[in-house]
Amino acid sequence: MTDLTTLEADVLAQVAAAGDLAALDAVRVSALGKTGSISGLLKTLGAMSPDERKERGAAINVLRDRVQSALNDKKAALEAAALDARLASETLDLTLPAPHRRRGSVHPTMQTMDEMIAIFAEMGFAVAEGPDIEDDFHNFTALNFPEKHPAREMHDTFFFNPKESGERMLLRTHTSPVQVRTMVSQKPPIRIIAPGRTYRCDSDATHTPMFHQVEGLVIDKGIHMGHLKWTLETFIARFFETDAVTTQFRPHHFPFTEPSAEMDVQCDRSGGEIKIGQGTSWLEILGCGMVHPNVLRACGIDPDEYQGFAFGMGVDRLGMLKYGMPDLRDMFSSDGRWLDHYGFSAFAAPNAASGLS
Repeated sequence: MTDLTTLEADVLAQVAAAGDLAALDAVRVSALGKTGSISGLLKTLGAMSPDERKERGAAINVLRDRVQSALNDKKAALEAAALDARLASETLDLTLPAPHRRRGSVHPTMQTMDEMIAIFAEMGFAVAEGPDIEDDFHNFTALNFPEKHPAREMHDTFFFNPKESGERMLLRTHTSPVQVRTMVSQKPPIRIIAPGRTYRCDSDATHTPMFHQVEGLVIDKGIHMGHLKWTLETFIARFFETDAVTTQFRPHHFPFTEPSAEMDVQCDRSGGEIKIGQGTSWLEILGCGMVHPNVLRACGIDPDEYQGFAFGMGVDRLGMLKYGMPDLRDMFSSDGRWLDHYGFSAFAAPNAASGLS
């Protein structure tokens, strides 16, 4: 076993001498990679007798485990040292005097939500709120979701552990449960928006596990798609502060509306930014439709007497489009520098008199 002992000492010496993660990975590849020194020893076992293979193989595996353990320990030490160095370089001296200018600012998500609330308030909508933790009835069943609908499964929804009764609470996947609670507790006519946090198992440049929505609901006699179209086109024109808004409605499917549609706005995607009201491209903005009769019945409203429409849109995404933010995840990164750049003055609340933004 002298050759294995020598090889082990040599590799462990290289591990100890690695000064950064790149050098350490080079040692790992040279020892444990497909053509590494230890991997090469394993390839020689096929030419040995069964007894030799058993003894030699066990020794090589022990060597491999020791080297892998040393690599893991060294990697953890290098990562800890790198973190310590970064924290030391980003240290703030809290004893320094505060800057003369006011540093606090309003987060773009809150600014966008306030703008949306201000617009819908002008249009006669009240604000309704509900709990972030919901039950299956309000989040799914009352909204006409079939029993085996994919949205009920773990890959879309954050469920809590079942209660003794078997009921599972969950983090709401949309603010539509607020619509259900409103229809159950109030008699028509109803005209509300439901802003708030929602949660889904999704994360990329345009999706986050927690995000913000504003949903709207109108229930009254004689409501039709024309009312929905006017409401949304009026909102989009006010929100993007332009009269040159062209929209199109594409058929879609949502369990809680029938007919359902997605609304696109005409835009210009050239030049690295999106300009609403220009160009020849189309951008999907929101989902909408006429409230499904089954939803009205589940909430105790007669669909033969009352009709309504509903819509939902992402607050964070609308903020990205309006203010040119490239990545949705930055909005939740808690980076003070980002907020310094995109933040809004707390003394300029959106309103009809002084403007939105």
